Amino acid sequence: MAKTIVLSNQKGGVGKTTTANALALIFRERGYKVLAVDLDPQGNLSFSTGADTDGTATIYEVLKEEVKPRFAIQKTGLVDIIPSNILLSSIELEFTGTQREYLLRRALEPLQQVYDYIFIDSPPALGILTVNAFTASDFVLVPMMSDIFSLQGLTQLSETVSRVKNFCNPDLQILGVFLTKHNPKTRFSREVKGALNMIAQDFSIPVLDTFIRESVALREAQSIQQSVLDYAPSCNAVQDYKTLTDELQERGL
Repeated sequence: MAKTIVLSNQKGGVGKTTTANALALIFRERGYKVLAVDLDPQGNLSFSTGADTDGTATIYEVLKEEVKPRFAIQKTGLVDIIPSNILLSSIELEFTGTQREYLLRRALEPLQQVYDYIFIDSPPALGILTVNAFTASDFVLVPMMSDIFSLQGLTQLSETVSRVKNFCNPDLQILGVFLTKHNPKTRFSREVKGALNMIAQDFSIPVLDTFIRESVALREAQSIQQSVLDYAPSCNAVQDYKTLTDELQERGL
């Protein structure tokens, strides 16, 4: 039975897609069967893994039950992925009936026995797509950029997770929040970390020990659709993501 993890933060640019990409690659490198699901209409995860998003089945057709999930999976050479494109942005308007929170959960059920891990990249908003991701997942993992504005969305995220637990998925857990583009040598970054610890404690959200340092190599590897593990295996951020993977597994993932 696969463990399903959604990367979520209502703020954009915090590293959700980069983290989904890196963790999927690392878990696959360690011998696990991994599926990535791009649930962001921007399709950045699809692009970074080399998936085709034009004229092919995407998560949009899967959610509409026009295509069976297994026929939407692309094996890109980097990772198995169900891609996304801009058509997915119309889901909010197209699905207004009851049970719409369970679309993704139902879609992924046939794949639970096929994969060890399923990583979902969610959009930077707390709408129906993110609620679907929460309903379909076992864990929420929250990347947060090391700035004061990223702290503001933590309260709303916690409230959304609580609502989903109450009404759709009682087993959902927040696996933890961790800092990206973090430089512990600067006073400001240390202050952000302190503020995060206080806010997270108020909402009983675990703060992970691992943080991710800034790295241009991550963006470069994604832009040329190459595994960062091959492109820059010794860069700080890659080592940080491997440490993050170790910590997540130690915490039950």
